[in-house]
Amino acid sequence: MGVTDVYIDMLSRDTKPNFCWQLYTFVSLCLCAFFIADVAHASVSVDGVRLWRAPDNTRIVLDLSQPVEHRLFSLESPARIVIDLSDTQLNADIKALNLENTPIKRVRSAARNDSDLRIVLDLSGKVKPRSFVLARQSGKSDRLVIDLSDEIKSTVKTVKTVENRSESKRDIIVVIDAGHGGEDPGAVGRKKLYEKDVVLDISRELAKLIDKERGFTAKLVRDGDYYVPLHKRRDFARKQRADLFVSIHADAFTSPQANGASVFALSHRGATSETARFLAQKENDADLIGGVTNVNLEGKSPDVQSVLVDLFMKATLTSSLEVGTDVLGEMSKVARLHKSHVEQAGFVVLKSPDVPSILVETGFISNPGEAKKLSSRAYRKKMARQIFNGIKSYFYRSPPAGSYVAWRQSNGDSDYVIARGDTLSTIARKHNVSVTALRRHNGLRSDVIRVGQKLKIPST
Repeated sequence: MGVTDVYIDMLSRDTKPNFCWQLYTFVSLCLCAFFIADVAHASVSVDGVRLWRAPDNTRIVLDLSQPVEHRLFSLESPARIVIDLSDTQLNADIKALNLENTPIKRVRSAARNDSDLRIVLDLSGKVKPRSFVLARQSGKSDRLVIDLSDEIKSTVKTVKTVENRSESKRDIIVVIDAGHGGEDPGAVGRKKLYEKDVVLDISRELAKLIDKERGFTAKLVRDGDYYVPLHKRRDFARKQRADLFVSIHADAFTSPQANGASVFALSHRGATSETARFLAQKENDADLIGGVTNVNLEGKSPDVQSVLVDLFMKATLTSSLEVGTDVLGEMSKVARLHKSHVEQAGFVVLKSPDVPSILVETGFISNPGEAKKLSSRAYRKKMARQIFNGIKSYFYRSPPAGSYVAWRQSNGDSDYVIARGDTLSTIARKHNVSVTALRRHNGLRSDVIRVGQKLKIPST
């Protein structure tokens, strides 16, 4: 019976109620009905849903109209994950998610308790679920993030595996980190030019060049559009026993006039410039967007952690600055430099205590001219080539013990392809040989050389 029916029923009784009391009762019933209807209508809405697949985990992000209370739990027989959202309605097509290559077989949703929402993920295997809410930030709405980590099968390292890694003539391992990814697009330029896409393309090109070079092997931190926490990026390099970690970026600044490529190494005592400080904070905030907190060294207080990390890092910082200088010099041949020297800032991703690490800013997407260049595939390939030339130059000058490059330097000649801007004197200096020896070894009658020409570098 509706509110109007109740009122009509009251008037139809034989009693003679006071009219004002009747009117007051009617209005009260109307207000009650209004508030009941308002409560029944969910106050939070899921306005969008996205999914990213990484090699070892799956991430689902729900865009929310406002923060939400939720509960996540697992059920078995069959395996499934249940997410209950309080006072929430679904305004997105959750069934349109691409579930290919994920542990999710099907996604279901239904209203619960009139105003709540239940989402069920039917699974094909075991996963380790985790969820967290992200507050509005950087133009993004409130979000609920569900991470499903794959069940990892442990591998046993044998003595033979360790011995193979320590054999002479091993490959030099270069870990390449394409910044941002997935939920974190990084800087955004005109025509929706996303930093995460630009740097992934450059990273892939760089990996191809490294893998083609005998004695070198490249490892990509991410090879797709998904997010990797900053600490996992540097930890990946350590697990790979990398000889070098290179993080590729193409950032933005508050002013569109900011321009130029840069190379950064870690700073122990603050950033070397305001831009460096701004960029470092912006990159470090990526973990906030990804919903990740710093992972401490187990069993150590923060003060002890800081001391231990600093001690280890002093041994690698010199190498980082040296390789950074070589890379910056090569990049200057195709791009304007923001600073003519390697800058230093407190980038979290560079804090690997035993792996030389650099962060390469290939340009500013916030600058219209550089954004246009970075949107070009040809320019990205040029940039990857110059970064590679710098890396190769450094390792041929300072090869790791036991590597193929070190063996080749000691037991035979090495080849060098002349790049734009090279001179015989700079090539000789890079390889610790005299100009006279370089000229004699290659049968040169003068110091004239040409781009693309291959020189034999005599062993030292």
